[in-house]
Amino acid sequence: MPRQAPLVSQYIERISRDAVEKYQDLFQQYVTHRQGIYALYKRDKLYYVGLASNLKWRLYQHLNDHHGLSWDRFSVYFTIGDSHLKELETLILHITGKPSGNKNKGKFKDSENLRRRLKRDVKSYHREELMNLIGQDSKTDLVKISEQLRNGRQPTLAPYIKKPLKLRASVRKKKFKARVRRDGSIRFNGKLYNSPSAAGSVACKHSCDGWHFWKYERAPGDWVKLNELRN
Repeated sequence: MPRQAPLVSQYIERISRDAVEKYQDLFQQYVTHRQGIYALYKRDKLYYVGLASNLKWRLYQHLNDHHGLSWDRFSVYFTIGDSHLKELETLILHITGKPSGNKNKGKFKDSENLRRRLKRDVKSYHREELMNLIGQDSKTDLVKISEQLRNGRQPTLAPYIKKPLKLRASVRKKKFKARVRRDGSIRFNGKLYNSPSAAGSVACKHSCDGWHFWKYERAPGDWVKLNELRN
């Protein structure tokens, strides 16, 4: 298995401002043409978190700008590439609760805040708990029965989902997309299927295990095998 490249290649922590000013030539060697995340401290308290694709310019800028008299120590973490610098900065700011020198905490790119989902799931959990304690009403039972009769049988995915899901798969570089409806049935190429394997077999043109054929988007950009729903 190939070795994964590290996110942080080098770092140095809690170095005094005096050292930066006294040994500028040395620090220039470290930070020239480098990118990464840095932190400024005042009396051991985090004051500011930032990112830079040119750390040399940014560090010496902070010696003289409006932050100049607000820090006495710094840390710097050199990254390989700068593709995720903004999200790294945002992550640190969210964890630390926005140090006094930062104006805002930033936003994550294409990510989902699970607070609303948690609220819905807690309500659903309480409803199911109440139903188990005192039983379902006949109206709810009739609705479920009618749905199952209309579809021929209960879709395989019904017990595992609470909302629609996007699905995707690929065979020999050919890509397929499908969607799981709220009732657990799968819409693929304009038709409905009651199981992942049924929809997958149509895509593959031979029998297949749909739980491992299809992937669903567990979180924005995080695609995992459908079988994860059963684990």
